[in-house]
Order: sequence, then structure tokens, then C-alpha cells
Amino acid sequence: MSSPSTKNAGQSLGNLVTYQKEASGISGETTFGKFRIIVYNESICRVSITREDGFTDFSYSVIAQPEKKDFTLDEHGEGISLRTSRFHLTISKNPVRFSFADLQGQVLNEDEAGLGTSWIGEQVTTYKKLQEGERFLGLGEKTGPLDRKGCAYQNWNTDAYAYHSGADPLYSSTPFYIGIHHNRVYGIFFDNTHKSFFNFGASNNRFSSFFADAGEMNYYFITGSSVAEIIQGYTHLTGRMELPPLWSIGYQQCRYSYYPDKEVSSLARAFRERDIPADVIVLDIHYMEQYKIFTWDKKNFSNPKALIDELRAQGFHIVVMCDPGIKIEPGYKPYDDGLAKDVFVKYPDGVNYAGQVWPGWCHFPDFTHPKTREWWASQFQDYVNLGVDGFWNDMNEIATWGHALPENLVFDFDGDPSTARRGRNVYGFQMARSTYEGTKALMKGKRPFNLTRSGFSGVQRYAAIWTGDNVSYDEHMILGVRIVNSLGLTGVAFAGYDLGGFVGDASTKLFARWISIGAFAPFFRGHTMINSRDSEPWSYGEEVEQIARNYIKFRYQLMPYLYSLFYEASLSGMPVQRSLAIDYTFSPKVYDHQFHNQFLLGPFILVAPVESNKNLVRIYLPAGEWYYLFTGVKFYGEQEIIMDCPIHKLPVFIKGGAVLPMQRALSNTTEKTNELILHIYRGLEKTVFTHYEDDGDSFDYQQAKYVKRHIYYVPSENKVVLEKAEGSFTTGYTNLKLAFHHFDTDSVSVNGQHHALARHTHSFFSPMEKYDPINDPESMGEEEVKVVMVAYSIGRVEIRW
Repeated sequence: MSSPSTKNAGQSLGNLVTYQKEASGISGETTFGKFRIIVYNESICRVSITREDGFTDFSYSVIAQPEKKDFTLDEHGEGISLRTSRFHLTISKNPVRFSFADLQGQVLNEDEAGLGTSWIGEQVTTYKKLQEGERFLGLGEKTGPLDRKGCAYQNWNTDAYAYHSGADPLYSSTPFYIGIHHNRVYGIFFDNTHKSFFNFGASNNRFSSFFADAGEMNYYFITGSSVAEIIQGYTHLTGRMELPPLWSIGYQQCRYSYYPDKEVSSLARAFRERDIPADVIVLDIHYMEQYKIFTWDKKNFSNPKALIDELRAQGFHIVVMCDPGIKIEPGYKPYDDGLAKDVFVKYPDGVNYAGQVWPGWCHFPDFTHPKTREWWASQFQDYVNLGVDGFWNDMNEIATWGHALPENLVFDFDGDPSTARRGRNVYGFQMARSTYEGTKALMKGKRPFNLTRSGFSGVQRYAAIWTGDNVSYDEHMILGVRIVNSLGLTGVAFAGYDLGGFVGDASTKLFARWISIGAFAPFFRGHTMINSRDSEPWSYGEEVEQIARNYIKFRYQLMPYLYSLFYEASLSGMPVQRSLAIDYTFSPKVYDHQFHNQFLLGPFILVAPVESNKNLVRIYLPAGEWYYLFTGVKFYGEQEIIMDCPIHKLPVFIKGGAVLPMQRALSNTTEKTNELILHIYRGLEKTVFTHYEDDGDSFDYQQAKYVKRHIYYVPSENKVVLEKAEGSFTTGYTNLKLAFHHFDTDSVSVNGQHHALARHTHSFFSPMEKYDPINDPESMGEEEVKVVMVAYSIGRVEIRW
């Protein structure tokens, strides 16, 4: 099947010659190639197409195995039908084409009849017919609109310093998208790590397509009844994150760079003295000796253990920069050891590749080799001994000066050697894997925090992602929100952006707005580059400091809710920050460019990002009832509204029926409170939320050492039910405070015991101080709520009104 005649430009798959049923599906030979269908479960199948003698089954991304699921195979005049309980695949014979439909016969996705799958030289492309009204979501870290119809993108991980708002490609690749049409959804994951391209009807009105420069046409088709189910199917294939440490979802402060150690100590004290919560200080490259990984600058960080101990006593964790480049310097231990163990990427003639980056000329570990991953893990022992438990994988595209990584470099690929053409897109992914697996083993039961700039599908198993070297202007701030929404659609639940912008100097208004938006992002970090203005929460004047304090404190009030969302993500892949397209898929307004940046934090909190230079904003409220966070004013959904948005008030709404587990604001996550606060918002529809807690630090939760309980809001029966808690973790809560928003009742019963409700003037935020200075209680908004305090119980609790 690989004769010269089949290598001509424009070669199609051809007609069916023969086929056979297999235990997991069907395989067949065609005039010019062969195909194989593997049924993974009732909702997912794999389509492989090649001109080679056999199929490639190796994948860093896919960890799922085919399940034993029933399917039927029938031949009819023009084709072959494969059916599961969730989808129907028709394979036409002449020519071979693939068409997926639901059980009602509605086409979900089908090959373009005249094109199908074909080759141009080594390049392999599958063309799909554009369906009427079809929308496309996904691809992760990409610029552009939420609905990618009419756009085209490439996957080729790139050091995209100060990228513009339409730049492509960026740092990370997740070649997975979701198609939507006729009130139906499907997903396609193209598991090919070569440079690949997606065209969603750009410059044509006939097809969408996905293609790679080389390698096999290998994609997974995913069916489901909702976008959430498609995401669940994709993360079933590629994996889900383990729970990160609780402290890592607190506020993190970084700059390029904080040094010497006295500046780091001063920074920590400033947070505590100014009553601004924070959990992490991040050390960029200047903590190292001449930028060499696994070293400390002896002058500026003469006693790192003492510094880390001092910070830990104040409730701070340290995250350190980890670049892959190993400086070529005899006597530098990682270099000498790396040479001895032969762990570096090589040219085809066996010479170690050298590229120039921060330390100078460097070799680079081949993380696709098992022995290299083992070697890399061992290098972290000194960090872990010092008490470092957070690791930041940067420059791992691979980034080098000149930005022209040779494509003939050889990567091991776990015993299946290939070149950088296949290896570049997974380099950062495998570095993140090596760092996470290594530090997890060294930390002996404690959870490491791991962050990466570059990645590929499946990277969510090992690291959070941030959106790289963004720029300090409004368009980039809003773009970052949309990218994080898109990363969530492609399985990366733990993601964020540099608050204030990494490149350039943020204005006071821009920083204030950015930190208010960032308080609702899964990854919450302030960061800026060298030779820029200071960019800590207090660096922009007293007013901005108050705004920052308010929103950071609100983040810490939300910790019980937020941590529960991370737990949900670890189970189902459901993102923490959710594009409105997940819950309101078929509402055209959510794709409107006025509204496509809006998102939900979990199921109940709607955030409408807005530029810092706007005082009015148009917002789309989807179906339901929505309460303005600051005053409790109710709005009905499925309408557009215009809201004031002064710089201290980001438009945020709570959904009717929400039950939000919250706490008082703490200075860091090591502080504890014995009071759980449930904010209950009156609504017409039944809701459910799963509140989750554990020790926040170990993997004991994987042995059921947690407390998990479902909370039901049932308006038809005028009750909220906290089901009996599951798990063996001992909670620290002794008190349960109930806060009722917009309820007429003045009393409730808790497990049959009557309690009067006290009226309380409530605000989630402290008043903004005027310069006279007089507190204005209306500056951040207030509402009247009704509250009662009862004893916390892990047993079933029924609250009636």
C-alpha cells in the first residue's frame, strides 16, 4: 500500500476492496490505503487511516483503553453500518467515506462526499461536509472568537512573546474541537503530534478539515447529548487532573524577578501588613546562579532554606521557575550528570543538540525517553529538601534564541524514535509530565503544584497552563478570558493569565479591572516583566489597592465553592471557568461578539468581563433568574441589559437557585475557620451542588479521606437538603450559617427545629474609602439578607421555610 503510485499529490483513500469485523470494530483495505475503526465505548470510536503497512497505536495523549461494548455490524448495498447504543456509523464503499449519525438518523458529522480523506505528499487531510448553521468550539489556547466558524488555525508550539490578539500559533496545542448544529453536538480529537491545521470553513463554503504534515490520520469521534458530555468523553480519553494543592488556587504573586531574598521577605510582609490575602510567591530566573536550573544564586539567595522556612511560617509557599535548558558547562552537576547518563536531544549523527537560551549555550533533555524522565525527577531532590513544592515549567516549546528549532532533531518517543517534526508539540507536555511525576514521588504523599507554558492534549493530567507573555492592554485582558474559556472546553480546567499583563506597564484602571476579572479565574497570578513598573496590588495607589483587596478577599470567601469545582473537574473534566456555550449551547446570543467573553464560574456565578475604559456595558443574561452580586437586584434571563460598570464593580451575577458554600475571608489557605456559610438565592428551578473538602495537601482523598455531600435546592417543596456526608475526613466546621437572599419568610426549620431569621445588611465587599476620608456604604453595594446560625452536622440536614 506504499508503492510510488500512491504517493501522488491529491491521492484519495479510494474504494473499498475488503473488510473484516474485529473484536473492537472493523478494519478494511481500500484501493490506496487501509482503515480501522475501534469502538472505545458506546459514545466514542477511533478512526485510523493510513497508506503504510500497519497502524500506529502509540499515544502520549490517550490513556483510555477500548471497553467491551456491544456493537452491530451490517452490510448493505452501498455500504457498511456499525451501530452502538449511542451512534450509527455508515461506511460507504465507493468511494470510502465515513458518516456519523445519532439513533434518530440525524447526521452529526460526515466526510465531504467528493473529498473524504486524501494525501498531498506526506500531508494527510480529512475533509468534513459543513452542516447548515454549524458552529465550532475548542482548540484550546487559540485567539479568535468563541465560534471558530470561518477561521483556520495551526498547531505548532511556539514561543510567542508579546503575541498580538490574532496571533497563531501560540504555546500549547490541544487539537480537539466540538461541532454544533441542529440542536446536536459531537467532538473530534485529532491525535497526531506533527504540525497540524484546522480549517472551519475559512476561505471556502464547502468543508471543514483537519490535516497534518505527516503521520497517520488518527481521530476520535465523540458523541453526547450536551457539550458537557463531549468534554467528559474527551477527558475520558486524555485524562483529568489530580486535585492540586489548595494553596495553589489562592493568590500568587510573581515578577521577573524578585531578588535578593530580602525583597522576597519584604514582599511577604507587605501582603500580611496590608491585609491582602495571598498564598504564593513565585521566583523567576534570577533566583538561580547565572540562570542555571537546579542552582541558587549564592549572593542573592545565600540561605534558601531559611527564606523558605520564614515564608512558610507566614503561610506562603514558594514556586520556582524550571527551564529545560542545561548549560554546557563542565563542573555544573546537571550538565555532567546529563552527559554521563546520555539524556539530551541529539542530531541524527548522535551529536547533542545545542541551542542558546538564558544561561547561554544549552543542551536539552529528551523527555520522550523514560531514562530522561527518571533523571529529571532526581534533579528535584534538593528543591524538595528545601521545602519547595511548586514548579513552573517555562521556555518548553522548545524556546531558543533564533526561534528556529531544527526539525531533524531525534526524539526517542519511548522506543519509537522520530524527529522534532513529531516531537516538538509534545516537548512541553512531556517536560510537565516529568516534573509532576518526579516531584510527586519525591514529596512522599504531598501534592506538588505544577505549571506549564507549553503542552498538548493530555497535559491536564500533569499541570496547569497559563497563557504566556501577554501584554498590558485591554484587548489582551479580554482575550485572556476567552482563551481560558477555550482551554476549559478542551479539558484544561486549571488555567489562567498574568494579571496586569506581562509585557508593558498597566494603567491604574487596567490593573484594577484585570485583578477583579482574575479573581474568578482558576489560576490567579499577578506577574510582570523586568524593567516594568511595580505591579503588586498596592503599586497603583490607594484606590486600586482597596479594589484589589476586595476582590482577592472575595476569592478567599469563595474557596469552599471554588475547591469543590476543582474536585468536580478531577472527576469529570468539567472546567472551573465555563464558556456559556457549555450550559447554553443553542442560545445564539452566547456566540455574539458582544457577549462571547462572558463565562460562568461553576454553575452559579456569571461574570461579564469588561474593558477598563468602559463605564457602561451591554450584557446578555441567559435563561434563568440572575441577582446582581453587589445589590441583590434581580434580573430575568434571556435578555440583554445595560449595566454601570465603574472600575470597582465588575458585572457579576448569581443564578437563582444557587447554594454557594463560602467562608469568611482568610489571609491564606493555611488559616482555618469553623464556620461554613451557605448563601441561598431564591429561584424557580431545582439545583444541586456538591460541596467537597479534604486536607488540601495530600493524596489521602484518593482513599476516601474527604467530606463530600450533595446540596439540593428544591423550590417546589420549599426546602434545601444537605445530604449525609460521604467520606472519612474530619471536617473543621462546627457552625453552619445560612444566608437567605430574596426570601419572604422570617423563620426556617432545621431538621424540624424552628429558627427565627435575623435581618442583616450584607455586602461581600468592604466600602471604598473616599479621599476625605469617609466610608460610603453604598460604594460597593449592599442588600438585605436573612440569616441564622445553627450547629454544623455531617448528617442529613433538611432546611424548610
